[in-house]
Parts: sequence; C-alpha cells; structure tokens
Amino acid sequence: MLAGHRKINISMSNQSVQTVSTTNDKLKITLAVVALVAGVVGFFVLSDQSVLRVVALVVGLLLAIAFVWTSEPGQAFLTFGKEAVRETKKVVWPTRKEAGQITAVVFGFVVIMALFLWGTDKILEFVLYDLILSWKK
Repeated sequence: MLAGHRKINISMSNQSVQTVSTTNDKLKITLAVVALVAGVVGFFVLSDQSVLRVVALVVGLLLAIAFVWTSEPGQAFLTFGKEAVRETKKVVWPTRKEAGQITAVVFGFVVIMALFLWGTDKILEFVLYDLILSWKK
C-alpha cells in the first residue's frame, strides 16, 4: 500500500428488511385489512342470504387485493412471485422414469423400516412380558 492511503473494507449484508415506509402504503395496507375483515364479517352476518353473503366476501377480497396491489409492498411481492416462477423454470426436473425409481426406493425403505420396528416391538414385548414379568396372554 502507498503511504498515506488506507484500505477500507466495508461489508454489507445482502439481507434486506421489508418495512412499510410511507404513510400512503400504511394506509393502503390498513384499508386492505379492513376490507378483508369487512368481507368476512359480512359473509357471516348475512348467513340467511346466500348470494349476498358470497358477494360481500368476494367484494371484500377484491378490495383488499386492489389496495395491496397498489402499495409498494404489494408490488415487491408481485416482483418476488415473478422471480420465483422464473427460477422454478430453471430447475431440472427428474424424468418420469427417475421419479418412479425414487418413489420405489422410498416405498421400499418405508416397508423395511416398518418391518424393523414391528420386529423390535415384538422382541421387546416378548422380553418384557414373557421373560421378565412372566405374564402370559
């Protein structure tokens, strides 16, 4: 290093904390919760009117989605969903034959473990009840 120069290492975390920062976003999230709760309450209060109760629930849900959709956290969630779908498309899925083979191995292991546990149970039952306690069935 040159004289008079210092090397500074600044490490930053890649993890971010999602917060609702603006008052507008807080209001939208609050209105979404209120609309959702109102829709659910309307569904149960209007129990004697089948069509109207479903309409109340659907309208409350749609209003809640609309409020969240227009907020910054809602847009961030939408972006996250798109990125998740994009990453899922990159996954190399097993072929049908490979999936069948893996399933057969899992079922085989389950059968072997079931037989092992059944055998262990029967041996312990014999040792405890017949040899140690001498109880006859």
